Formats: sequence, structure tokens, C-alpha cells
Amino acid sequence: MSLDKFLVVSAALFCCGLYTIMTRRNGVALLMGVELILNAANINFVAFSHYLGKVMGGQIFAVFVIVIAAAEAAVALSIFLRLFATAGSVEVDTADSLKN
Repeated sequence: MSLDKFLVVSAALFCCGLYTIMTRRNGVALLMGVELILNAANINFVAFSHYLGKVMGGQIFAVFVIVIAAAEAAVALSIFLRLFATAGSVEVDTADSLKN
């Protein structure tokens, strides 16, 4: 497969993630959009690493992004669980109630 095909798949994933973030108000859906964007970046890292020199730099960086994304998802899900316990909803618009 050529690099162009990987870039097209990555751009499609990025656009789906961006659309999800812009249109959803549910906190879990926003997390899924962020994960799609991070996976699009990982595809780019690995594809460019493979096609521009066959070094492991892109793969290693992608693994670090996956680890950071897992930690981010765990923290965000705990915040959304607290929001649900407090406000009864995981809509991000209701997060203002946590200020008080």
C-alpha cells in the first residue's frame, strides 16, 4: 500500500473525530472523538516512519500516545462518573454545576 492511502484513512478518522467533538454534548462521546483524533495521528506517525526510513521512531511515539490516551480516558471517565453522581447526567453543559 502507498503512503497516500494511509493518509486518506488518517484524514477520514480525523474528520470523524472532529465531527464527533463538534456535534456531541455527551462526555463519553467527546472522549470517543478525542480517541479517533489520536488514532489518526498514530496512523500518520507509523506510516511516515515506515515510508521515510524504516526507523522505529514513529512506532515508539505511537505507543507513548496510546499510553497517554489510556491515562486520559481513565481520568476523564472518573470525572464523568462524579458528574453523573452529582448532576445525574454526563452532558458537558451540566458541568457548570460542579463549580458551586
